[in-house]
Amino acid sequence: MQILLPVLIIGGLGLIFGFGLAYASKKFEVKVDERVSRVREILPGANCAACGQTGCDAFAEAVVAGGAEVNGCPVGGAEVAEKVAKIMGKSSKKFEARVARVMCGGSSKKCRSKYSYSGIEDCAAAANLFGGPSACAYGCIGMGNCARACPFGAIVIEDGLAKVIATKCTGCTKCVAACPKKIIEMVPISNEYTVRCSSFDSGKVVRQNCDVGCIGCGRCVKVCPHNAIKMENNLAKIDPALCQNCGECAKVCPTKAIELFLCGVQNKESVAV
Repeated sequence: MQILLPVLIIGGLGLIFGFGLAYASKKFEVKVDERVSRVREILPGANCAACGQTGCDAFAEAVVAGGAEVNGCPVGGAEVAEKVAKIMGKSSKKFEARVARVMCGGSSKKCRSKYSYSGIEDCAAAANLFGGPSACAYGCIGMGNCARACPFGAIVIEDGLAKVIATKCTGCTKCVAACPKKIIEMVPISNEYTVRCSSFDSGKVVRQNCDVGCIGCGRCVKVCPHNAIKMENNLAKIDPALCQNCGECAKVCPTKAIELFLCGVQNKESVAV
């Protein structure tokens, strides 16, 4: 009895606690919508946060909860958006893929330098030293912060200038955040013409520093039949929403600062980078 009694007591307590835990698990159970796991399964799994959420899991939960659009994953594109919309019983809005573009054409062959840099191979570090070695204070430093930040290997450095490989770019925007000069922008992939310059200097200063910079002459603005180009602080800016890819602006640009991209890829015949 001395052994049996403690065993019965412990066994009885175990049963009581077991029933209690079972009841509590049912009573306070947090029901998870099965659509969350279904959405998560079709996401690319990049966890790049380009959707505005902390990762793919958070995005799936936000979509089901109504806090994110079904086409909010730029990496997955239209295909993923359609699948997510089907799971949610919604119609997917027209998805316009976006690609990163470096708004600078001033390679080491086209843009002059103001000093020889031999410090840390880091764009931010170089930018802190008189704005970087490039004669243009607005241009690409070319030390690869954007390339290192890209998880898809979509950026390379050629002749001291960052170049986006459009076929690899998923639109995650990590390169945009990594660039200290803020010269990488996301544009619709269907937008074929881009002013690859970010300088707000006067035309005279631009010509002294770079052979392919925008000099603010305004010729592109005058010939555009769709009013898609405006001058902002001596710099031509193309509005993707209005641009019809007619190419009239590129024809008259005296410095060839306006470049052609076919399906997001630079036209080799019109670009010398």
